[in-house]
Amino acid sequence: MSAPTVVVVGTGPAGVRAAQALVEAGLRPILIDEGLRDGGQIYRRQPEGFKRDYAVLYGGEASKAHDLHQTFEALRQHVDYRSETLAWNITEGHLHTVQSSQAHSEEIAFDALIICSGATDRLMPVQGWNLAGCFSLGAAQIALKAQACSIGSRVVFLGSGPLLYLVASQYVKAGAKVVAVLDTAPLIPPLAALRGLLSRPLLLWRGLQMMVQLKLAGVALLKGVKPLRIEGLPDQGVSGIVVSDSAGRERQFSTDAVGMGWHLRAESQLADLAACEFSFEPMSRQWLPRIDPDGRSSQAGVYLAGDGARILGADGAEAAGRLAALAAMSDLQQSTGRAQYQLERDRLRQQLAQMDQFRRGLAQAFPWPYQHAEALPDEAVVCRCEAISAGELRRCVQELGSRELNHVKAFSRVGMGRCQGRYCGHAAAEVIAAVAHIPVETVGRLRGQAPVKPMLMNAREVSSGARS
Repeated sequence: MSAPTVVVVGTGPAGVRAAQALVEAGLRPILIDEGLRDGGQIYRRQPEGFKRDYAVLYGGEASKAHDLHQTFEALRQHVDYRSETLAWNITEGHLHTVQSSQAHSEEIAFDALIICSGATDRLMPVQGWNLAGCFSLGAAQIALKAQACSIGSRVVFLGSGPLLYLVASQYVKAGAKVVAVLDTAPLIPPLAALRGLLSRPLLLWRGLQMMVQLKLAGVALLKGVKPLRIEGLPDQGVSGIVVSDSAGRERQFSTDAVGMGWHLRAESQLADLAACEFSFEPMSRQWLPRIDPDGRSSQAGVYLAGDGARILGADGAEAAGRLAALAAMSDLQQSTGRAQYQLERDRLRQQLAQMDQFRRGLAQAFPWPYQHAEALPDEAVVCRCEAISAGELRRCVQELGSRELNHVKAFSRVGMGRCQGRYCGHAAAEVIAAVAHIPVETVGRLRGQAPVKPMLMNAREVSSGARS
């Protein structure tokens, strides 16, 4: 009897640990990686030939990044690793991929599919955020890690959550000029948030240390701000940002680049294409794929791990990736994997429960500022790909009677651009909910469409037929 074919999408913390568990059990998984090298976003590798030290690149997470990279290097000869390969569609029992350097895609039959697709920045539009010089926090981080450059000469970071302070700290450490960190979270977090944050005191302490280090570096730190506008000219880009501080005073900062982000959103398009069920989580105000404690989705043979299912950070992704792989092998009746699953299952579940408690604390301490969507002026662009304004979305509700996100998409083209709603979908739903006076979960979510990202126009599909 041939060994089962297990495919892992993504080689960040979740994907690498899933692959490690599979190899330890004697399997040779297929690893699909959209990037050039392993590591994902948080442990993104620098390009070949770059010599920066791990401590410079990853700060306090340097040892974890090094360990993950070394683990992958040890796995290379035991896996079928396909870098620069996009997983663009899922049909029953098959994953469809395309290599960026080729003009054809491949259809891979699988017995189990472990999706470790990670997350992308969650963005709240601000008037003027469509000007040149506005970046997501993730893009700002990529520029620093992959190209060793800053997004500007005078940078302001706006948003909320741990990533806001992490990226700002990385920029300061790299010698970039960071003017201010503007946080929309309230000055004093609720008591319930503190209980969650104290579940992982070391991480809480590291976060506080980053804030102190930023202040010592002369960076202005403001909490409880309300973004008003990003200033600049279409042909010259960003020149400044204006916010209202916690006391209601208008504050202006001169800058040529703004990095923005409010936590992360699960990269769940592949789960959607696999017909996995989703449920709305009120605390984070987003739709997430339904999984059991071990990462099983509602679709048999499809497993979800890491930030693509729950935003638990790198440590949580590693634990979730391993647990999902063990669960998959147990379900496939793979004897070695099943024995290891029974041995490790309870410990990994307990570890993930603790991390989920911390996640909930973060969501309460650094809430998604949904109220800002209601305050957006009509001329503010919500969908940057298609230049759809808040006023256009409101017109769809008030004049056309649209109250569901995909219905509004059909009338306005919101979410039809290159990012397929990754960066505008959540905010667009909040705008619609506010003007329609309905709960945001009633507005729904943008349905995933294949291909999940743009492909070459001359791409053609080749069926692989037999299982690898």
